[in-house]
Amino acid sequence: MKKMMNIIMLSCKKATELIEKRWVTKLSPVEKIQLKMHTAVCGQCATYEKQSEIIEKSLEKINKQENVPMKLSSEKKEQILEALKKTK
Repeated sequence: MKKMMNIIMLSCKKATELIEKRWVTKLSPVEKIQLKMHTAVCGQCATYEKQSEIIEKSLEKINKQENVPMKLSSEKKEQILEALKKTK
């Protein structure tokens, strides 16, 4: 039973990862259930989820108003990778 609960219940770290992941890709059915269960019992993560939604919707609204691309160009990605290599 304990092993099953560990599979079902997420840590706050994993819950926040899933909250952010869902803005990029679809969550699996298991991930959706895990996240829903976690936020039902964890007020801090539920608040984080609401804040994340507000931020995401605000960014989408700004993007629509200013027509700013939300994805990085290949050139920008390469620049970031080069900068990261220099910091190692």
